[in-house]
Parts: sequence; structure tokens; C-alpha cells
Amino acid sequence: MASLNPLNSNLDLRKTKHLLRRTTFNYSKNQLDAFIGMTPANIIDSLTTPTTNALAEPYDPLPTGNPDGFWTSSGAAPDSFENESRKRGLVAGWWWYNAMSETSLKHKLSFFLHTCFNVAKDDGAGPSSYYYDYLRLLDFYAYGNIKTVAKKITMDNAMLVYLDNTRNNKNNPNENYAREFFELFTILEGKQIGEGNYTNYTEDDIQQATRVLSGYKVDKTRSIIDPETGFPTGYINYELHDPENKTFTEAFNNTTITGRGTPDTILDELSDFVDMVFAQPETAKAYCRKLYRYFVKSTWNEEVENDIITPLSQQLIANDYEILPVVKTLLSSEHFYDTDDSDSTDNIIGSIIKSPLQLLSEICAMFQVNIPNPTSSALTYYNAFFYKFIHNTYFPFAGTYLFSPEEVAGYPAYYQEPHYDRNWFSSNTIIGRYRLIESLIFGENTISNGSIFTILDTVLFVKNNIPDASDPNLLITELADLLYPESIDTDRTNYFKSYLVDEEFPDYYWTGAWNKYLSSNDSTTVKTRLDALITAMVNAAEFQLM
Repeated sequence: MASLNPLNSNLDLRKTKHLLRRTTFNYSKNQLDAFIGMTPANIIDSLTTPTTNALAEPYDPLPTGNPDGFWTSSGAAPDSFENESRKRGLVAGWWWYNAMSETSLKHKLSFFLHTCFNVAKDDGAGPSSYYYDYLRLLDFYAYGNIKTVAKKITMDNAMLVYLDNTRNNKNNPNENYAREFFELFTILEGKQIGEGNYTNYTEDDIQQATRVLSGYKVDKTRSIIDPETGFPTGYINYELHDPENKTFTEAFNNTTITGRGTPDTILDELSDFVDMVFAQPETAKAYCRKLYRYFVKSTWNEEVENDIITPLSQQLIANDYEILPVVKTLLSSEHFYDTDDSDSTDNIIGSIIKSPLQLLSEICAMFQVNIPNPTSSALTYYNAFFYKFIHNTYFPFAGTYLFSPEEVAGYPAYYQEPHYDRNWFSSNTIIGRYRLIESLIFGENTISNGSIFTILDTVLFVKNNIPDASDPNLLITELADLLYPESIDTDRTNYFKSYLVDEEFPDYYWTGAWNKYLSSNDSTTVKTRLDALITAMVNAAEFQLM
């Protein structure tokens, strides 16, 4: 029976790896060593300790000699800058560096909120400053209230532009945002039961919601500040808002929302509307299904629906949509660690294909890649390493655009059945995924061209992290224990060992080579072998899973 009962025992290596991979982008041996032997509850408490971003804001090191610098706080009009496409990429680089600078659940939840309230930065979301504000809003509420996010995101400048609600006026309605608010962001459609009529809402409800959301406008100056978040927000032109009452269908119990006509009271109308949508049990279930797919597994059976999803949704409602208590319940549960049954066909550990973001982050964190410092080497980090290599080369070739999914619904891995996370891995994405480790080892962009200004030192990594590196069998099994969700068998160990020792030679040939390196500090021989081994192990099927 699927169980949300807490797992109270101390976690071993296997379960600790599972928890850390699912909850943080900064997954490393140091973190494993720190958390092994702790209970899930204690680890999660540590992962949710409030933190401060390493970088307060993004920096543009170009143009050379007269950089735009901290353009998001410059006071200049957001649309007055050039090279906005690059600047949007630099905003993504700011977010990723912060995610890599701490071992925290915050950034995983922030990205989860992005998948729920998608705004694609490169597809009509306005100036880069708007997107910076959007990501800050998600970070601010990562441990907060989903219902509050639904209200705040409605007034977010990037969202207002992206889904056209800034064009929605009482005399010229635009239904785009209202439709997606139901269909993608909150309650979802449910089964279609007639033309223009879904289980959870109807076309009439979209029209009424459009009236509620009329008159909302982008603040192009970013001078209007939300007093609760401290971030720029849009505003309401009350003359363009429909002040009449709005009556919804039976899907929402024929609720009537009282129309308002002043800027302050119109926000009360928004609050009433959001409360109405979030009062529906299906809204809570929609979010809990998304949480399950994001943290646990992309598919599930009726037992999981009844014993995991439904109780979590009830907890979400009971906590008035505070996200953290529900996430803690899920991540601490027997079910999350697959200890609630003996069915070996539904394993949760190792059941998710890593996203390109997870793959990149895990390689850089685990192998201690010396990412250029954006404070002291801004041009190198922002422009050469992140924008040209990671943003413009790796991510597209790996099958995604960071913070810019091609569909309004978001990344197919989180919504498109039947493949879900299997969408991350295909013949079209292999080049990006497989050449990432190669590029880092050689310090060159092997997907296209150019220096990436950092090198993954495989020899130094092994020396500092693998105590038994002179024994090829122990070296490989200890590496596998760090890299893979599950231990590998003898056949796989022997396969990987062929990268260290030619088949016709005994193991002591590697032992001699390694000991010679330790005594002479000449890494020429072992580097060639370790580069090949780690490339093979990272590109193996086992590493694609978490």
C-alpha cells in the first residue's frame, strides 16, 4: 500500500543520493558525506534553511570598455538597452549561478513554480528586466503560498506581456491569460464533456474570468513596487476594467464575484476570483500531481492517486496552499523512498530521466568544475562560459531552452503524456548531453567551437575523492556509487575497467600507473585513462537517471 507515513530511519547512501538529487541542483560528494546517516526530516530541514543568493543581480560585461553592468537596477528604462536577447540569457545565468552556490531546496521549488506558471523569456515576455523580476518572484515564494503566487503572477510585468493580459480591456477583451490561468496554471481542464465545456470549467467561465482580469497593465518604468515583495509590478487602469458583477457556471457553484471600480478594490476582485478557483478540490489535486511528477515519478497508478495524491491535496487545502508542508510530507514519506511495498517493477529511485538542467548542474557540482567567478571574471562567466557555451550551445543541443520552453504549456517532460521525462532523451538531444562532459574535460566547446574557460580535472577529482583509486575495481565502484542511483554489478565494473586497463593486462598495471603518478606528479598516463573512463561513465545510461 502506498504510504505517506514518514520514514524515520537514518538514510543510507542510496536513499541519501535519491533525496539530494531530487531536491537540489548542487549535488556533490561533500553533501553526501554531510547528510548520510541523518533522517529525511532532518535533511529536509537543513535543505530549507533560509539562504541569501550569492549574486544579488545579474551583470552585463558588454560592451567592452563601457559595460551595461547592473542594468536591472540602473534606473534606466527597461526598453532602453540593446542586446536584450543576450541580457535575458544573462538573467538565466544569474539564476543558475545562485542555484549552484548552495545546497538548497529553494531553487528546485523555484523552478517547479516556473513549470506551473510558465513565462518563456525569449518568446514575448518583454525586456530582460521584467524576466529578472519574474524569477525573483518565484524565488521569493519558493517556500510560500501557491495561491498567493497565482495572485502576484497575474500582476507580474513579464506575465502581463507574455500572455497578453495587458491588452485585455472591458471594451476589447483578450481571453489568453484567463484561458491559460484555468487550463495550465491552476485547475486544469479535466475531461471534456461537451463543446467548450470541460469537467473543471467552461468557455463561459473563461469569459467571466477575462472580465475579472480586465484593465491590468504593464508598468514600463518598473517604478510601481509591490509592498509585500519589494519587486516591480504592473498596475490597474480602473477605467478599462469591467466593474460589473461576474457570475460563473455550475463548475464553480454559480459563484458571483462582486465587481469593483477602483484600483485597490479591483485587487479584492482578483483575490475573490483566485480564492474561488483554489476552493475547488481539483485545483489542489492538479498541483499535487505536478509535485509528484516533478519530485517522484512521471506516471502512477490508482493506488498512488488515492493514497498519495488525494491526501496531499487535502493537506494542501488544509494549509491554505502553503507549499512547503506538503513537499516535506512527500519527501519524508516511505513512498518517496520506495519502502512502502515490495514491487520491484515500480521503483522510484532512478525512475526519472535527468533534465538538461539537472545533468549540467550535477556534473559541475559533483566534479567540482571551477565555474568562472561572475564577480571577478564577469566577461568570462556571463559571456563566454554561460551565454555562449551553456545557454546558446549546450541547452539547445540537449533539447531545451532554459526558461524559454517552446510551448505555453511549458516543458513537455512535465505535461506531455505518455513520454513525460523521456522527452528529455532522444536522438536529437544526444549530442548536447554526451558532449557536455567532453567539453568540460577538454576546456573547449566540442559541440561547436571556442574556449569555455574552465577545465574539469579528472585526475585531481579522483585523487581528492576516491580513497582507493589505485585499485581499478574499487575506483570504478566508488565512482559509480557517487554517480549512479544504484550500484553496478561485476559485468558493468569490468566494462568500465577496460578504460583503465587493457583486457589482456592484469589490474596491477593500473595500480602501478596510479602509484607512479602519486610519486612523480606526472599525470600524463592516468589522465588519458581517467578522461576516457569518466566520459564513459557520465555518458552511460545509468547516469542519465536519478
